[in-house]
Amino acid sequence: MKYFPPCYGYCWFVAKEAGLKQRRAERLAQRTPSPGRSAELVLMVLAWLITTAFYVLATLGAQNHIPQNLWIFLTFIVAISLAMHVAIRVFAPRASQILLPVATLLNGIGYVEIARWDPALAKDQALWFLISAAAVVGVLITVRHVRDLDRYRYMTLSCAILLLLLPLVPHVGETIGGARLWVHFGPLSFQPVELAKILLAFFFASYFAANRVLLSTPTQRIGRRLIVPPRTLLPILVAWGCALAILGAENDIGFAMLLFALFISLLWVTTGLKTYVVLGMGLFVGGAAVAANYFTQVHFRISDWLNPWTAQHMAISYQIAYGWFSLAAGGVIGTGLGLGQSGTIPELTSDMIFAAVGEELGFIGIILVLCLFVAFVGEGFRIAQRAHSDFVRLAAVALTAIVGFQAFFIMAGVLRILPFTGMVLPFVAYGGSSLFANYIIVAVLLRISDENNSELRGGEIQTIQFS
Repeated sequence: MKYFPPCYGYCWFVAKEAGLKQRRAERLAQRTPSPGRSAELVLMVLAWLITTAFYVLATLGAQNHIPQNLWIFLTFIVAISLAMHVAIRVFAPRASQILLPVATLLNGIGYVEIARWDPALAKDQALWFLISAAAVVGVLITVRHVRDLDRYRYMTLSCAILLLLLPLVPHVGETIGGARLWVHFGPLSFQPVELAKILLAFFFASYFAANRVLLSTPTQRIGRRLIVPPRTLLPILVAWGCALAILGAENDIGFAMLLFALFISLLWVTTGLKTYVVLGMGLFVGGAAVAANYFTQVHFRISDWLNPWTAQHMAISYQIAYGWFSLAAGGVIGTGLGLGQSGTIPELTSDMIFAAVGEELGFIGIILVLCLFVAFVGEGFRIAQRAHSDFVRLAAVALTAIVGFQAFFIMAGVLRILPFTGMVLPFVAYGGSSLFANYIIVAVLLRISDENNSELRGGEIQTIQFS
């Protein structure tokens, strides 16, 4: 016969009561009705009305009549957006109510400009909007817990590297505009770098979450001061080398800047050490000097940025110069939708769509677009701040930073604050790969937000001592 100490029965009773309380709390949480998403629906309706009004005004200005396909257009955008809203209500009922309306309005403004200048591309963009909406629903259904992606750290890195190398494969990769970013399989062509940046965001988040203490704790003594061990600086040098390698192999200045800025930003968010920021800025300046002297694409971009008006550079920089003329013509209130003269700008609906918006909507339109991106980034960082684990928090920061940095780089390039990178403005510019990837980012952020508001936190654990 087994002997049980006197305290055994009491411990069993305490454990049983704790289990009952936990199950009771879980049942209560399941019975608690999910909050309504009326705010999101109201904002979506506002986005639909603004987009429809812009579409009508653009057609009136350009063709002097109401668009014949107005009801088809309105039904299409409402049906797809409403389907995403319903999917969020079902699969992520406690998610943020800001992200989807902001993305929808940015997408609507971009679609109006694309349809204004190239109706054929507008049809393709509408199809990609439908595919992107399906991707949002698919991510919400399949990804139940974002923290589970932490298990696949090196798988995401491997897939990202494969996607980055895919454009270099002969007869598969394609060079457009001096950059080898495109991959084509028959009639289908896309930019694998758009998906690679999302996978790299997950890898960076996983790496920094696992090595946060090592990266932020100074243990190496030099004289009277403690510094971070030099070996922890190796990942920064690797990221710097990868950015230069991508720049040299694919002539993609935009993604190289995005990759390095994302890495340094996550490093600073993880550790809070300004030393990494200073070191990163030093490496950025050094890498820019090397790239400007040895990489032809970068040399031309910087030369066009510094002095675009010379006859030597005008053959290439006229795209940027025409964009500046369009922005100047827009003034404060713009020329009016459908009344702009930006049609001669090369790649107007993709690289230079921000100039088209600035011309027809003026400074007010530029401020509107800026405020929408600020709202998106601010909401993304708020979601990250409320995350329950380091990996999820850093993943939300990384995904938000991708949209923010990309928008800043392209808008700063058009406004001559930075060299023109040739990146596309998220949600606004024409590009199926970019639109698809950006809506995946929206879906993951929505899932993180829903987890923040749905998951139960454990209660306090008290130690019971027996004499």
